[in-house]
Amino acid sequence: MCGIAGTYRWPDGKVVTDRLTDTLAHRGPDGAGRYGHPVGDGEVQLGHRRLAIIDLSETGAQPMVSGGLALTYNGELYNAPELRAELVAAGVRFRGTSDTEVLLGAWRRWGTDCLPRLRGMFAFGIFDERTGELVLARDQLGIKPLFLLRRGEGLVFASELKALAAATGGTLEVDHAALVASLLYYWVPDSRCAFRGAEKLPPGSWMKFRPDGRVERGRFWHLKDVAAEGRERAQAGERPDIAAIVEESTRRHLLSDVPVATFLSGGLDSSYLTALAARARPGISAYTIGFRAEDARFEAMPDDLRYARQVAQRFGVDLHEIEIAPNVLDLLPQMTYHLDEPIGDPAAINTFLICSAAREAGVKVMLSGMGADELFAGYRKHLANLIALRYQRVPRLLRRGLSRAVDRLPVATSRRGYRSVRFAKRFLSFADLPEETAFRRSYTMYDQDELLALVDPDLAQAVEDVLTEHADVYQDNDLDDFVNRMCLGDARMFLPGLNLTYTDRSSMAASTEVRVPYVDVEVVKAAFAVPGDRKIAGRQGKAVLKEAAGSILPREIVYRPKGLFSAPLRAWMSRDLAPLVREVVNDGVLVRSGFLRRDALQRLVAEDAAGQRDFSKHLWHVLTLEYWYRDATSGSGQSTRLTV
Repeated sequence: MCGIAGTYRWPDGKVVTDRLTDTLAHRGPDGAGRYGHPVGDGEVQLGHRRLAIIDLSETGAQPMVSGGLALTYNGELYNAPELRAELVAAGVRFRGTSDTEVLLGAWRRWGTDCLPRLRGMFAFGIFDERTGELVLARDQLGIKPLFLLRRGEGLVFASELKALAAATGGTLEVDHAALVASLLYYWVPDSRCAFRGAEKLPPGSWMKFRPDGRVERGRFWHLKDVAAEGRERAQAGERPDIAAIVEESTRRHLLSDVPVATFLSGGLDSSYLTALAARARPGISAYTIGFRAEDARFEAMPDDLRYARQVAQRFGVDLHEIEIAPNVLDLLPQMTYHLDEPIGDPAAINTFLICSAAREAGVKVMLSGMGADELFAGYRKHLANLIALRYQRVPRLLRRGLSRAVDRLPVATSRRGYRSVRFAKRFLSFADLPEETAFRRSYTMYDQDELLALVDPDLAQAVEDVLTEHADVYQDNDLDDFVNRMCLGDARMFLPGLNLTYTDRSSMAASTEVRVPYVDVEVVKAAFAVPGDRKIAGRQGKAVLKEAAGSILPREIVYRPKGLFSAPLRAWMSRDLAPLVREVVNDGVLVRSGFLRRDALQRLVAEDAAGQRDFSKHLWHVLTLEYWYRDATSGSGQSTRLTV
């Protein structure tokens, strides 16, 4: 895991590439390198920051140059041993043991045809000295990021958007339509970028830049096709062995020349991975979080620590516990810097603190249970949308009466919050809507009218475009299985746009690599070969994964109520953050610029304070957006770096 950057036919390419690479120092504190070569009337420059995980010697240093090819690469290939053996059998000789050298050999032998053969997470740039061509590529599922900016025939690229902002001297302009999208989702979808002109290379794709200015794009993997193939496998009666596939993926993800640990929340996904990892590596460490007792009580949060301790004791895991207290919120401005784009999920703070603690203990690699909920229908929204289909058959008069009754209930008092009421209000906000609209409303922040009322009226078309884009992506499939349609929508939008993004940025801010064994091409193929009624059985989400985990985990862990890898936002908003919320709502940069409307924000605060609606998540995102916007419009493109 590293930081990569480079320029192609860009003015002052060497200076710019050095600046890009310096900005990414946190991604790779173990080494730095740069490569340059003429291209027509310009040059190519490749930069690299190294986090040494496999082959710690200099034979794994980058950019790696061999036989007229130069590679700067970020990621891990979990099938590198098999690819290496195949290449050796074909006569290829290797100097070291790094997967970087394997990738270079695979590219020389197969070119872009090697890409669908790669099993892992990756983003890289590879330059051919003979043709003068530069190719950028990104992994199948968008685990690793790659940003690029094109001006004329010039290109600049990097692992993080902040590097592009720094390299261009803070001249990038905010894309307000992308910020509208961030308000809807509380993150910026992978199809958009918070700065105009910058873009994200789509998952499973590559771009080739030629000396004559031509640009070629290609797609080597698409989730839509994988889901369609999975449907055919299911219809043919194939039943993938989920337990064997997840175990094999977990074992591969342990490949490392440095210590590996796990996230352990006490929930199904992390507990299953930790148990499998502990079988393969007895005595492995795990890290978990807890909250102040009063905050957890106010939020009515389950006691996840109890379950994490139970799993650790059962499997001989060395468990480290980290308490998250409100003083952590002092990190908010710095976290928004490291997250690159406005992301309103406090789980990013949890990830950063866990990775920081692991790093201090000498751990560079962590395994996360990320992705299981998206692929196996484990979120409450999946079950809720299924229940909504049945709810729509209830007589309209009864539905109206129920809605009025629930609307009058408070979500909190001064002493405690009422989680069940929050869930009920959330459910009734989308239960009567058509499928795509209901799915969107079940996990996004606002409906169309609320979003229009919140932003500058001149952004009405942006609101329409963002909603249309969601519908286009969600409906772009031929699946006849409602549950798998939701899983596909999540795997294409929610997973790369939010969860993989904050996991990458938060962990790399702490110079730590996070691996996601569920977000593996073989696990994904198997997941979409599982019919929806085996993912949600009765009221049990992730039923097929629970069945698999039941062979190793105690029933109490497998079938416990779902927890949240989040934070007690209502407690923080109503107490510690209340003054900051008032400041931002009444006189923040977003309000003064006209992007957000003060009256709409004040209504959110008033209704939340009265306990009738839960807008804590909305207001948290307003804070993150405010800090990001201040930094983005300061003209420097930089911010105070995160220190711990």
